[in-house]
Amino acid sequence: MVKIGFTGSRHGMNIEQFNEFKQIILSKEIEEFHHGMCVGADKQAHDFIKSEKIKIIGHPPVIKTLIADCECNIYMEEQDYLDRNKNIVDKTEILIATPNTEEKIRSGTWSTIRYARKKNKKIYIFYKNGTIKIE
Repeated sequence: MVKIGFTGSRHGMNIEQFNEFKQIILSKEIEEFHHGMCVGADKQAHDFIKSEKIKIIGHPPVIKTLIADCECNIYMEEQDYLDRNKNIVDKTEILIATPNTEEKIRSGTWSTIRYARKKNKKIYIFYKNGTIKIE
């Protein structure tokens, strides 16, 4: 059983990213799924995971502007976005990422990926153009 963290764009996943996300989820025995509870990709991932009856751990942000309606099994303490994203990485073994762009500074998704790299986590990156990178 594995604990998976998720990070993605508030603009959501496109069909290629969502299909790759579903495939990786269905290929793993998942104990917990951790996400940041925001609109876009987090909500898409949440809704799919909910249908699979996997334990969902929500990491809500302090700022509620982009929060999505996500019914989780467990809610972690509210944190600023960057601290929350690091907490998701720290509590999981694998990070699934669905960025909206190529790597850039000032992106929460890319900041989370960089932190996961520093922590030597396994990372699946599903790009909008259909490219998949496993680190």
